[in-house]
Amino acid sequence: MRLIRLGAEPSAIGADVRAALTACGAGTQALGGIALIGVQPPDCPVPLDAIVVLPKGVLVIVGVDLPDPAVKLEAPLNDQWKMDGWPLVSQDGSPNPAAEAVAAATAVAQRIQTMRAEPLPVSTVVAVGPFVSQVVQPTVDLNRGVRVLHPKLSTLLTAARELATATVPCTADHAAKLLAVLQTTGTPPDARSLLAEGFSDAVSPDLASASTMLIPKVQVRRPLSRKRPPEGAEPPATAPKKMPWTFVVAVGVVALVLVVWLLVLLSGGDDDAAGSTTEPTAPQPTTVVVDGTAFVPKEAKKDKDCQSQAFGDVKAWLIANECGELLRATYETTVSGKQATVLVADLDLLDAPSAKALMSIVALPGSGGVHGPDGKPLENAAFASTAKGSHVQLTFVVWTGGAGEAALDPIAKSALRLPATR
Repeated sequence: MRLIRLGAEPSAIGADVRAALTACGAGTQALGGIALIGVQPPDCPVPLDAIVVLPKGVLVIVGVDLPDPAVKLEAPLNDQWKMDGWPLVSQDGSPNPAAEAVAAATAVAQRIQTMRAEPLPVSTVVAVGPFVSQVVQPTVDLNRGVRVLHPKLSTLLTAARELATATVPCTADHAAKLLAVLQTTGTPPDARSLLAEGFSDAVSPDLASASTMLIPKVQVRRPLSRKRPPEGAEPPATAPKKMPWTFVVAVGVVALVLVVWLLVLLSGGDDDAAGSTTEPTAPQPTTVVVDGTAFVPKEAKKDKDCQSQAFGDVKAWLIANECGELLRATYETTVSGKQATVLVADLDLLDAPSAKALMSIVALPGSGGVHGPDGKPLENAAFASTAKGSHVQLTFVVWTGGAGEAALDPIAKSALRLPATR
């Protein structure tokens, strides 16, 4: 697993989360995937200790600092938590912190859906500490895909293997887009690094029909039962058992992981020294992914005087009618290896009938539009429009440095789902 540290962990137990993930080492021998440390995606209510993007799922890790170490923590999702039999009381009066953690995971899943990134199961991990020997969860909560645990290498590995259950692995290309949706600064790792972390290099047709899911069900194996021999019967003689080769291999893997972990601890656990963590030197714009196309925001502007920023029949209509505000944002994207410029404009009108009336104007060829933030229209642009309530959204797409063409029409339609603000 590769770590990307974007900020400080919001909880004290977050340091243990980072240490456990660091102990996995780079590559797929222990787990694989990319861990974003100290991240808060847009629309997420709280900063997160980590988001772990695996080839078959996403884990949202929220740290919860307990007042004291505990031998036994009873942690139901919808009831009072208890530490060693004593009720755990929070300052805000809530019975337990699980609701906040599940809300954070829900926000992450919704952002993945809204930005049209690659669908993967999104699950919740509540990391508790400073130390808990035993965590007790109801079976129904486990089946919902939520894990409450003290963060160690073994517990996080177990949670990842139980919760990352997608049938089709995420490709390296889609993983890069997913990471761009979740992190607000920096740039995703390159394709070579993602392939080294277990993401697929082949596109599967089944992946396009999948759907983003929150807290999936986990199949639980029933233990095998052994019948008791009849009374008075002697047990059958058994030959000495040979140690299976798979057991020997497993012991070797565990030993290797422990050696790597000890080396990391002895080196001070510094992510940068280990080469597994990258820290951005300067903030980068957040890429927005719609229908598999990545849009990079460049400029945004807000105006109260709508008509002065419009031209043609659209300007004439705005002069005669009320418009509260005009929001405009420009994006850049790549289509068939060529760079294109996208303008998104949102007009806040008086009411829904006004929006419908303006839509009837903009639908006519040559009816005009709005200028870009630089005060100039995009010449012969591919165009799309939509209305929702009192808002009318317009999109214009041209080749960067040139005019538009019919090949850009699908991009203009996809751009209707882009925000008109940064």
